[in-house]
Amino acid sequence: MQSKPETLVVTGALGGAGRWVVDRLAEESYDIVAVDRELPVGTPPDGVDFRAVDLVDAGETTDLMLAVDPDAVVHLAAIPDPLNHAGERVYRNNVLSTYNVLNAAGRVGADVTWTSSESAYGFPFADSAQAPDALPVEETHPLRPADPYGLSKVSGEETAKTVVRRDGVSVVSIRPSWVQYPGEYFVTEIREAFDLDALAAAPEEAVGGGPGNFWSYVDVRDLADQIARTLRVDVDGHEALHCHATENYLGEDTTDLFAALLGSVPEPCALSGDAAAFSMAKSRALLDWTPSHSWRTESAVDGPDFDAP
Repeated sequence: MQSKPETLVVTGALGGAGRWVVDRLAEESYDIVAVDRELPVGTPPDGVDFRAVDLVDAGETTDLMLAVDPDAVVHLAAIPDPLNHAGERVYRNNVLSTYNVLNAAGRVGADVTWTSSESAYGFPFADSAQAPDALPVEETHPLRPADPYGLSKVSGEETAKTVVRRDGVSVVSIRPSWVQYPGEYFVTEIREAFDLDALAAAPEEAVGGGPGNFWSYVDVRDLADQIARTLRVDVDGHEALHCHATENYLGEDTTDLFAALLGSVPEPCALSGDAAAFSMAKSRALLDWTPSHSWRTESAVDGPDFDAP
């Protein structure tokens, strides 16, 4: 991304995170073409033009990119839940839509920021708790997906590298944590019911135990801010970046949580206190980004004025 873009395509614009991302990007006076399978109800921000497009359809996706000819694309569209949707549907939707968007973006010379996932590492939806190779987890950690969603994100990152090689554009693959929304932090219920001794006694049964993302989360406003920052920096080739809050959502020492979950703390370990299990060092260095929101100060705020019908 060699200069600040003027025209953006944002996919998944009516999704949980998509609405907040569109709202945030509209603050910077981009011309935004927001894409979802349906048109919104309510009032989108000024400068936002909605289009109804099925991104699994290569023809519709290519036609969109050729008509808009964007400077950059923010790709958020996906089925994020492998538990309540058929695995084949999750994988097929996510792989095809990501391929179609990135392929068409590369053909028109548009840089891309898209949401991969921490699920690419294979921790959140594994059958049993998996130990990371080191703490904190860095973006160089091996990707070992254990479910259709995580596998679809690994496929997307490989697609990103292919488009970079072929078309010379840049692609940022953001690997967000569990996204939380102001006034609706799902982690609150887990924290209130959590008991460290119960986790040590029966990790697979305890609240906050078993397979998971190591008690990580991110506020949707911080995700939107990180995406906005990727559009303002020079990125060469493909870069993967974490997007997590700086602390776990339980308020416990993270090493104590790992010891209770796994029976020992993965080594090497450079964590202290309640620091997040995932490193933000690369995001700080490349984007000058640090999250601004925490479960400790979470409160309800008004969201975007448009929504899915």
